[in-house]
Amino acid sequence: MRRVSTIAVAGISTAALAFTLTACGESSTESGGGKDKGVGLAFDVGGRDDHSFNESAARGVDKAEKELGVKSRMMTAKNGETEADREQRLNSLAEAGYNPVIGVGFNYAKSIEKVAKDYPKTTFAVVDSVVPGNNVDSITFGEHEGSYLAGVAAALKSKSHKVGFIGGVNNALIQKFQAGFEQGAKDTDPSVEVTSQYLYPNNDKGFNDPAAAKDKAKGMLDSGIDVIYTAAGLSGNGSIEAVAGQKGAWAIGVDSDQYQQPGLEKYKASILTSVVKNVDVSVFDLIKSVKDGKPLTGPHAYLVKDGGVSLATSGGQIDDIKDKLDAAKQKIVDGQVKVRTAP
Repeated sequence: MRRVSTIAVAGISTAALAFTLTACGESSTESGGGKDKGVGLAFDVGGRDDHSFNESAARGVDKAEKELGVKSRMMTAKNGETEADREQRLNSLAEAGYNPVIGVGFNYAKSIEKVAKDYPKTTFAVVDSVVPGNNVDSITFGEHEGSYLAGVAAALKSKSHKVGFIGGVNNALIQKFQAGFEQGAKDTDPSVEVTSQYLYPNNDKGFNDPAAAKDKAKGMLDSGIDVIYTAAGLSGNGSIEAVAGQKGAWAIGVDSDQYQQPGLEKYKASILTSVVKNVDVSVFDLIKSVKDGKPLTGPHAYLVKDGGVSLATSGGQIDDIKDKLDAAKQKIVDGQVKVRTAP
Protein backbone atom coordinates (compact mmCIF):
# COMPACT_ATOMS: atom_id res chain seq x y z
CA MET A 1 0.00 0.00 0.00
CA ARG A 2 1.26 3.50 -0.81
CA ARG A 3 1.78 6.02 1.94
CA VAL A 4 -1.51 7.74 2.61
CA SER A 5 -2.42 11.38 2.88
CA THR A 6 -1.33 13.72 5.65
CA ILE A 7 -3.81 15.23 8.11
CA ALA A 8 -4.01 17.63 10.11
CA VAL A 9 15.84 11.75 29.96
CA ALA A 10 18.55 12.16 30.14
CA GLY A 11 20.74 9.10 29.39
CA ILE A 12 20.83 6.31 31.96
CA SER A 13 23.73 4.26 33.17
CA THR A 14 24.76 1.03 31.50
CA ALA A 15 23.74 -0.94 34.57
CA ALA A 16 20.31 0.69 34.70
CA LEU A 17 19.85 0.13 30.99
CA ALA A 18 20.59 -3.55 31.27
CA PHE A 19 18.13 -3.87 34.15
CA THR A 20 15.41 -2.01 32.30
CA LEU A 21 15.68 -4.09 29.18
CA THR A 22 15.45 -7.28 31.17
CA ALA A 23 12.71 -6.21 33.55
CA CYS A 24 10.40 -4.84 30.88
CA GLY A 25 10.27 -7.97 28.79
CA GLU A 26 12.91 -7.45 26.14
CA SER A 27 13.19 -9.58 23.06
CA SER A 28 15.99 -8.68 20.69
CA THR A 29 17.87 -9.65 17.59
CA GLU A 30 20.81 -7.50 18.68
CA SER A 31 22.31 -6.23 21.91
CA GLY A 32 25.04 -3.86 23.04
CA GLY A 33 25.73 -0.13 22.63
CA GLY A 34 26.50 2.00 19.63
CA LYS A 35 24.44 3.85 17.04
CA ASP A 36 22.26 2.82 14.10
CA LYS A 37 21.22 -0.34 15.88
CA GLY A 38 17.95 -0.69 13.98
CA VAL A 39 14.38 -0.14 15.13
CA GLY A 40 13.25 0.04 18.75
CA LEU A 41 9.64 -0.96 19.33
CA ALA A 42 7.87 -0.30 22.64
CA PHE A 43 4.69 -2.36 22.92
CA ASP A 44 1.57 -1.45 24.83
CA VAL A 45 0.26 -3.81 27.51
CA GLY A 46 -0.40 -7.32 26.27
CA GLY A 47 2.87 -7.53 24.34
CA ARG A 48 3.59 -9.01 20.97
CA ASP A 49 1.42 -12.07 21.46
CA ASP A 50 -1.85 -10.22 21.97
CA HIS A 51 -3.04 -11.53 18.54
CA SER A 52 -4.25 -8.01 17.86
CA PHE A 53 -2.82 -4.48 18.03
CA ASN A 54 0.74 -5.12 19.20
CA GLU A 55 1.04 -8.16 16.94
CA SER A 56 0.23 -6.01 13.93
CA ALA A 57 3.01 -3.55 14.79
CA ALA A 58 5.43 -6.45 15.24
CA ARG A 59 4.62 -7.74 11.76
CA GLY A 60 5.79 -4.43 10.36
CA VAL A 61 9.14 -4.86 12.10
CA ASP A 62 9.38 -8.47 10.94
CA LYS A 63 8.89 -7.33 7.36
CA ALA A 64 11.55 -4.65 7.76
CA GLU A 65 14.01 -7.18 9.15
CA LYS A 66 13.39 -9.47 6.20
CA GLU A 67 13.22 -6.94 3.38
CA LEU A 68 15.43 -4.10 4.62
CA GLY A 69 17.91 -6.05 6.72
CA VAL A 70 17.37 -3.96 9.86
CA LYS A 71 17.79 -5.25 13.40
CA SER A 72 15.32 -4.61 16.20
CA ARG A 73 14.65 -4.59 19.90
CA MET A 74 11.15 -5.02 21.25
CA MET A 75 10.06 -4.13 24.79
CA THR A 76 6.71 -4.55 26.51
CA ALA A 77 4.68 -2.39 28.88
CA LYS A 78 3.15 -3.74 32.09
CA ASN A 79 -0.22 -3.09 33.69
CA GLY A 80 -0.34 0.03 35.82
CA GLU A 81 2.68 1.78 34.38
CA THR A 82 3.57 5.42 35.05
CA GLU A 83 4.78 8.06 32.62
CA ALA A 84 8.24 7.59 34.13
CA ASP A 85 8.17 3.90 33.19
CA ARG A 86 7.32 4.70 29.59
CA GLU A 87 9.89 7.50 29.40
CA GLN A 88 12.59 5.19 30.71
CA ARG A 89 11.75 2.54 28.12
CA LEU A 90 11.92 5.03 25.25
CA ASN A 91 15.08 6.62 26.66
CA SER A 92 16.81 3.27 26.88
CA LEU A 93 16.07 2.50 23.23
CA ALA A 94 17.15 5.91 21.95
CA GLU A 95 20.27 5.99 24.14
CA ALA A 96 21.28 2.57 22.85
CA GLY A 97 21.19 3.87 19.28
CA TYR A 98 17.91 2.53 17.93
CA ASN A 99 16.35 4.65 15.19
CA PRO A 100 13.42 4.89 14.73
CA VAL A 101 11.92 4.42 18.18
CA ILE A 102 8.22 3.56 18.04
CA GLY A 103 5.65 3.71 20.84
CA VAL A 104 2.75 1.39 20.06
CA GLY A 105 -0.40 2.94 21.53
CA PHE A 106 -1.75 6.30 22.66
CA ASN A 107 -0.30 5.77 26.13
CA TYR A 108 3.10 6.69 24.73
CA ALA A 109 1.99 10.14 23.52
CA LYS A 110 3.30 12.22 26.43
CA SER A 111 6.50 10.24 26.84
CA ILE A 112 7.25 10.38 23.11
CA GLU A 113 6.76 14.14 23.10
CA LYS A 114 9.16 14.53 26.00
CA VAL A 115 11.87 12.05 25.03
CA ALA A 116 11.93 13.08 21.36
CA LYS A 117 13.17 16.51 22.40
CA ASP A 118 16.22 14.93 24.04
CA TYR A 119 17.18 12.98 20.90
CA PRO A 120 16.60 15.38 17.96
CA LYS A 121 18.59 13.17 15.56
CA THR A 122 16.40 10.13 16.30
CA THR A 123 13.05 9.67 14.60
CA PHE A 124 10.23 8.72 16.94
CA ALA A 125 6.71 7.53 16.15
CA VAL A 126 3.55 7.06 18.15
CA VAL A 127 0.62 4.94 17.01
CA ASP A 128 -2.92 6.16 17.71
CA SER A 129 -2.05 9.69 18.79
CA VAL A 130 -0.87 13.00 17.37
CA VAL A 131 2.21 14.44 19.05
CA PRO A 132 4.09 17.65 18.19
CA GLY A 133 7.75 17.46 17.29
CA ASN A 134 9.96 17.88 14.24
CA ASN A 135 11.25 14.32 14.62
CA VAL A 136 7.93 12.60 15.42
CA ASP A 137 5.69 10.61 13.08
CA SER A 138 2.13 10.59 14.44
CA ILE A 139 0.27 7.57 13.04
CA THR A 140 -3.51 7.43 13.26
CA PHE A 141 -6.23 5.30 11.69
CA GLY A 142 -9.86 5.50 10.65
CA GLU A 143 -11.04 3.06 13.31
CA HIS A 144 -14.52 4.56 13.19
CA GLU A 145 -14.76 3.87 9.46
CA GLY A 146 -13.68 0.24 9.75
CA SER A 147 -16.01 -0.19 12.71
CA TYR A 148 -18.89 1.21 10.66
CA LEU A 149 -18.39 -1.64 8.20
CA ALA A 150 -18.29 -4.08 11.12
CA GLY A 151 -21.63 -2.68 12.25
CA VAL A 152 -23.05 -3.26 8.78
CA ALA A 153 -21.84 -6.85 8.83
CA ALA A 154 -23.17 -7.43 12.35
CA ALA A 155 -26.64 -6.12 11.51
CA LEU A 156 -26.82 -8.23 8.36
CA LYS A 157 -25.68 -11.41 10.12
CA SER A 158 -27.58 -11.12 13.40
CA LYS A 159 -30.60 -13.38 13.67
CA SER A 160 -31.77 -11.92 16.98
CA HIS A 161 -31.38 -8.31 15.83
CA LYS A 162 -29.27 -7.76 18.92
CA VAL A 163 -25.57 -6.95 18.60
CA GLY A 164 -22.96 -5.91 21.12
CA PHE A 165 -19.79 -3.86 21.44
CA ILE A 166 -17.17 -4.38 24.16
CA GLY A 167 -14.47 -1.77 24.66
CA GLY A 168 -11.38 -2.32 26.76
CA VAL A 169 -11.15 1.19 28.24
CA ASN A 170 -13.71 3.96 27.99
CA ASN A 171 -11.63 6.66 26.34
CA ALA A 172 -11.81 8.78 23.20
CA LEU A 173 -9.94 6.30 21.00
CA ILE A 174 -12.10 3.27 21.85
CA GLN A 175 -15.22 5.39 21.61
CA LYS A 176 -14.35 5.81 17.91
CA PHE A 177 -14.79 2.05 17.50
CA GLN A 178 -18.09 2.16 19.39
CA ALA A 179 -19.46 5.13 17.46
CA GLY A 180 -18.69 3.64 14.06
CA PHE A 181 -20.08 0.24 14.97
CA GLU A 182 -23.33 1.64 16.34
CA GLN A 183 -23.83 3.91 13.32
CA GLY A 184 -23.11 1.15 10.81
CA ALA A 185 -25.51 -1.25 12.49
CA LYS A 186 -28.31 1.31 12.79
CA ASP A 187 -27.90 2.58 9.22
CA THR A 188 -28.24 -1.02 8.03
CA ASP A 189 -31.10 -2.11 10.27
CA PRO A 190 -32.87 0.71 12.19
CA SER A 191 -34.60 -1.88 14.37
CA VAL A 192 -31.36 -3.52 15.55
CA GLU A 193 -30.61 -3.24 19.27
CA VAL A 194 -26.99 -2.27 19.96
CA THR A 195 -25.54 -2.75 23.45
CA SER A 196 -22.17 -1.13 24.18
CA GLN A 197 -20.21 -1.82 27.35
CA TYR A 198 -16.68 -1.27 28.65
CA LEU A 199 -14.38 -3.42 30.78
CA TYR A 200 -12.82 -0.50 32.65
CA PRO A 201 -13.54 3.24 32.78
CA ASN A 202 -9.90 4.37 32.76
CA ASN A 203 -7.58 1.45 33.56
CA ASP A 204 -5.26 0.15 30.86
CA LYS A 205 -5.77 -3.34 32.29
CA GLY A 206 -8.80 -3.29 30.02
CA PHE A 207 -6.47 -4.24 27.18
CA ASN A 208 -4.93 -7.10 29.12
CA ASP A 209 -7.79 -8.86 30.92
CA PRO A 210 -9.27 -11.69 28.80
CA ALA A 211 -11.20 -13.05 31.79
CA ALA A 212 -13.12 -9.79 32.18
CA ALA A 213 -13.96 -9.71 28.48
CA LYS A 214 -15.09 -13.33 28.60
CA ASP A 215 -17.48 -12.57 31.46
CA LYS A 216 -18.79 -9.46 29.71
CA ALA A 217 -19.39 -11.40 26.50
CA LYS A 218 -21.18 -14.20 28.38
CA GLY A 219 -23.56 -11.64 29.84
CA MET A 220 -24.32 -10.29 26.39
CA LEU A 221 -24.87 -13.75 24.95
CA ASP A 222 -27.23 -14.58 27.82
CA SER A 223 -29.28 -11.50 26.92
CA GLY A 224 -29.79 -12.72 23.34
CA ILE A 225 -27.01 -10.82 21.61
CA ASP A 226 -25.57 -13.00 18.85
CA VAL A 227 -22.83 -10.81 17.32
CA ILE A 228 -20.16 -9.21 19.53
CA TYR A 229 -17.45 -6.80 18.38
CA THR A 230 -14.63 -6.34 20.88
CA ALA A 231 -12.03 -3.56 20.74
CA ALA A 232 -9.85 -4.42 23.72
CA GLY A 233 -6.49 -5.74 22.57
CA LEU A 234 -5.48 -8.96 24.31
CA SER A 235 -8.71 -8.92 26.34
CA GLY A 236 -10.65 -9.59 23.16
CA ASN A 237 -9.37 -13.16 23.16
CA GLY A 238 -11.63 -13.87 26.12
CA SER A 239 -14.63 -12.46 24.32
CA ILE A 240 -13.93 -14.58 21.26
CA GLU A 241 -13.63 -17.65 23.46
CA ALA A 242 -17.03 -16.95 25.02
CA VAL A 243 -18.68 -16.44 21.64
CA ALA A 244 -17.18 -19.69 20.34
CA GLY A 245 -19.01 -21.50 23.13
CA GLN A 246 -22.39 -20.21 21.96
CA LYS A 247 -23.89 -21.93 18.92
CA GLY A 248 -24.97 -19.52 16.23
CA ALA A 249 -23.08 -16.54 17.69
CA TRP A 250 -20.42 -14.51 15.92
CA ALA A 251 -17.35 -12.64 17.13
CA ILE A 252 -15.83 -9.69 15.29
CA GLY A 253 -12.11 -9.27 15.87
CA VAL A 254 -10.02 -6.14 15.86
CA ASP A 255 -6.70 -4.68 14.65
CA SER A 256 -5.29 -7.93 13.21
CA ASP A 257 -7.12 -10.54 11.13
CA GLN A 258 -7.92 -12.67 14.16
CA TYR A 259 -9.16 -15.57 12.06
CA GLN A 260 -5.54 -16.01 10.98
CA GLN A 261 -4.00 -15.85 14.46
CA PRO A 262 -2.55 -19.25 15.50
CA GLY A 263 -3.40 -18.59 19.14
CA LEU A 264 -7.09 -18.32 18.23
CA GLU A 265 -7.12 -21.31 15.87
CA LYS A 266 -9.71 -23.30 17.80
CA TYR A 267 -12.18 -20.40 17.80
CA LYS A 268 -11.83 -19.24 14.20
CA ALA A 269 -15.06 -20.87 13.00
CA SER A 270 -16.88 -18.32 15.17
CA ILE A 271 -14.97 -15.26 13.92
CA LEU A 272 -17.19 -13.45 11.43
CA THR A 273 -14.57 -10.89 10.39
CA SER A 274 -12.06 -8.47 11.91
CA VAL A 275 -11.60 -4.73 11.62
CA VAL A 276 -7.99 -4.66 10.49
CA LYS A 277 -5.85 -1.64 11.30
CA ASN A 278 -2.77 -1.89 9.14
CA VAL A 279 -0.35 -0.90 11.87
CA ASP A 280 2.19 -3.17 10.21
CA VAL A 281 2.05 -1.07 7.05
CA SER A 282 2.53 2.20 8.93
CA VAL A 283 5.43 0.79 10.95
CA PHE A 284 7.15 -0.54 7.84
CA ASP A 285 6.60 2.77 6.04
CA LEU A 286 8.33 4.61 8.86
CA ILE A 287 11.26 2.22 9.16
CA LYS A 288 11.86 2.35 5.41
CA SER A 289 11.73 6.13 5.39
CA VAL A 290 14.42 6.30 8.07
CA LYS A 291 16.58 3.77 6.28
CA ASP A 292 16.20 5.77 3.06
CA GLY A 293 17.32 8.92 4.86
CA LYS A 294 13.95 10.67 4.43
CA PRO A 295 12.18 10.13 7.77
CA LEU A 296 8.42 10.56 7.82
CA THR A 297 7.30 13.12 10.38
CA GLY A 298 4.10 14.92 11.23
CA PRO A 299 0.56 13.50 11.39
CA HIS A 300 -0.37 10.74 8.97
CA ALA A 301 -3.74 9.00 8.76
CA TYR A 302 -4.51 5.56 7.36
CA LEU A 303 -8.17 5.51 6.28
CA VAL A 304 -10.69 3.23 4.59
CA LYS A 305 -10.27 5.01 1.26
CA ASP A 306 -6.55 4.15 1.23
CA GLY A 307 -6.90 0.62 2.58
CA GLY A 308 -5.54 1.75 5.94
CA VAL A 309 -8.43 0.00 7.67
CA SER A 310 -10.55 -2.79 6.24
CA LEU A 311 -12.70 -5.81 6.99
CA ALA A 312 -10.93 -9.18 6.86
CA THR A 313 -12.49 -11.77 4.57
CA SER A 314 -10.71 -14.86 5.92
CA GLY A 315 -12.99 -17.84 6.32
CA GLY A 316 -15.49 -16.57 3.79
CA GLN A 317 -18.06 -15.76 6.47
CA ILE A 318 -18.97 -12.40 4.94
CA ASP A 319 -18.76 -13.43 1.29
CA ASP A 320 -22.55 -13.54 1.04
CA ILE A 321 -22.87 -9.87 2.05
CA LYS A 322 -19.89 -8.59 0.08
CA ASP A 323 -21.96 -6.44 -2.27
CA LYS A 324 -23.65 -4.63 0.61
CA LEU A 325 -20.35 -4.12 2.41
CA ASP A 326 -18.74 -2.78 -0.77
CA ALA A 327 -21.62 -0.38 -1.21
CA ALA A 328 -21.29 0.86 2.37
CA LYS A 329 -17.55 1.30 1.94
CA GLN A 330 -18.05 3.30 -1.25
CA LYS A 331 -20.44 5.65 0.52
CA ILE A 332 -17.72 6.38 3.07
CA VAL A 333 -15.11 6.91 0.36
CA ASP A 334 -17.43 9.20 -1.62
CA GLY A 335 -18.36 11.20 1.46
CA GLN A 336 -22.02 10.23 1.33
CA VAL A 337 -21.67 8.77 4.81
CA LYS A 338 -19.86 10.75 7.50
CA VAL A 339 -18.91 8.34 10.24
CA ARG A 340 -19.09 9.71 13.76
CA THR A 341 -16.01 9.61 15.97
CA ALA A 342 -17.91 9.72 19.27
CA PRO A 343 -21.08 7.95 20.46
